[in-house]
Amino acid sequence: MGEKREIEEIYSKAIRAGRRTYFFDVRSTRARDYYLTITESKRDFNEDGTPFYKKHKIYLYKEDFSNFKDALTEFTDYIIKEKGEEIISLKKEEQNHVKDVEEKEEKEEKEEKEKKEESSTDFTEVNFDELGEDDKNKNDK
Repeated sequence: MGEKREIEEIYSKAIRAGRRTYFFDVRSTRARDYYLTITESKRDFNEDGTPFYKKHKIYLYKEDFSNFKDALTEFTDYIIKEKGEEIISLKKEEQNHVKDVEEKEEKEEKEEKEKKEESSTDFTEVNFDELGEDDKNKNDK
């Protein structure tokens, strides 16, 4: 009973949306069936300015897929029909600012990832032909 099973992730996708990221993960049950988790992760800040993430998770099992999909489609279609796709609560300049911030964060994440990749591939180049010549020169002496 105290045994904790490692949860296997089968398929994953992340969708960035401003300060929020939505993670869609297909996972496996103990019976080896699949289910979906949807996680909303929102970056926030402590009083001292250090960031932390609030996470909310939904578990969705196959028996609920059809009803969930139908309701999601119904409600998203309703909202778009009634209010359109434009974000009313944001003025154009705010929308551009949000977009700029998102692009800056993505650029910083990409640069950080590239730095990690560069540092993990640091190596000293060795020319083995030259090493062999040094050994020959030592033997000739």
